[in-house]
Amino acid sequence: MQRSIGLLGLTFVAISGILGSGWLFAPLLAAQAAGPSALIAWVIGGFAMLLLAATFAEITTILPVAGGIGRVPHFSHGSVVSMTMGWTAWVGYNTTATIEVEAVLRYSKSLAPWLYGSDGLLSPAGLGVACLLLLVFTVVNAFGVRFFARINTALTWVKILVPALLAAVILTSEFRYANFSDYGGFAPEGLKGILSAISTGGVIFALIGFRHVIDLAGEARNPKVNVPLALVFSLVICLLIYGGLQLAFLGALDHSQLSKGWPQLSFPGELGPMAALATAVGALWIVSILDTSARISSFASGLVSVGSNARLGLAMAQNGLFPKFMETLSARGVPLFALVVNFAVSALFFVLLPFKEVLALNTSSIVLSFIVGPIAVLAFRRLLPDTPRAFTLPAAPATGCLAFIVASLIIYWSGWDTMLHLGICLAVGFVLMLIRSTQGGFDSLDWREAAWLAPYLAGLVILSYMGSFGGGVGIIPVGPDIAVVALVAAVVYLLAVRLSLHQDKFARYMAEEKADEAEEYGSGGDGPLEKRDPIP
Repeated sequence: MQRSIGLLGLTFVAISGILGSGWLFAPLLAAQAAGPSALIAWVIGGFAMLLLAATFAEITTILPVAGGIGRVPHFSHGSVVSMTMGWTAWVGYNTTATIEVEAVLRYSKSLAPWLYGSDGLLSPAGLGVACLLLLVFTVVNAFGVRFFARINTALTWVKILVPALLAAVILTSEFRYANFSDYGGFAPEGLKGILSAISTGGVIFALIGFRHVIDLAGEARNPKVNVPLALVFSLVICLLIYGGLQLAFLGALDHSQLSKGWPQLSFPGELGPMAALATAVGALWIVSILDTSARISSFASGLVSVGSNARLGLAMAQNGLFPKFMETLSARGVPLFALVVNFAVSALFFVLLPFKEVLALNTSSIVLSFIVGPIAVLAFRRLLPDTPRAFTLPAAPATGCLAFIVASLIIYWSGWDTMLHLGICLAVGFVLMLIRSTQGGFDSLDWREAAWLAPYLAGLVILSYMGSFGGGVGIIPVGPDIAVVALVAAVVYLLAVRLSLHQDKFARYMAEEKADEAEEYGSGGDGPLEKRDPIP
């Protein structure tokens, strides 16, 4: 591997992941769930993602490894936790590629109606095109991180400018202040609507794209400085863009669109909600730009997710869950076999699950993999107390606990139906882990350090069933359920921190990592290829 991505390239990787297909539909989904209070959902969601990003910002200054989401837990809590977190993240990343390819094709439906059948599903020809597009993502990433990052940087400029321009055009064309007080008031669905908008209304799905910086930290120049800065810059920039789009969307709607209430808000026809509003306010010139930008946005996000997931596949092979051949790097320092395996799995999602179920699985599985960040911060404070940190998480015990609680709430708010999908995903991962244990021995896995996982996951499943979100039976009302989830999460957090690796086992895992790095980057700590002309 080569450390050749600079601050701009790294920031644009995260922005490309955040500004994917979500910016064209998230304002509608959030408004349906929460009405005008969707603005509050973006603030809360942004705060939650900044909290989680801050925990990983400190970690990546001391452990900038490839596939960080799956690899970091290995050094804080051992093999079982890293396999579990890495597995859920890997499944989520593969669904991201599927979602973005589907988005590209949906935006192209007017140009090629044969992509979809009369039932609204991909036709056989459409499935072929979808797989071909996934193959393009794979081939581009196979050319190396420099080539991938240069293409992504060029595409991301378009992804930043077009949404910002759209928000400005709609805001300056027509704005109805009455929309924020009429039609049920500012929060027509109350607190439940705001919380639903965060988890299932597109807010977290959009913002969680910052994770790609963590997975590409192993190929970043000066990662101890550039990774934390890229995390913060990308989230702040994208929050401003999403906030502007949401505000413009809410203010531009007319009475005919809101007469049935916010939950029934819809935009029939080929135009997406943002393009339909641009047409309604008379900004026809921007509609054609949106059509092209929609494809570019989804294409770039799919490109980033495929590249990021290859590093996660590599990490999972290093953790021992995936076959060793997925650790193999090409001459350009790319985990080529991991790319190929991920291509096959992402393609399978097109035929194994309906698109709505793929969406449901995506957010919950990825957020679950992020819960390790807050506990790993404190673990590394104990395991690496004297290691210099370019960024230090303020009030780490309290901030980490708050981040863990927030992540747990997001998973809970996704609802009982989504927890069922997540449970199936975890069950498959557990079977793979048992197969792995037959090869290296059951005792070779770090079960003690994972003792907090079972009560945590069981607690989330039970509370989701008893809650009021996504098919829950509603035994625990909205409001008190937050306190219950927070209490369970806080107790588990304290337990998880206490169960981190012992120093001797940590030292052994770090020695293995250093040996891997010497093989991947060369004895000088940098890659043998593409050292010149680093990406800015």
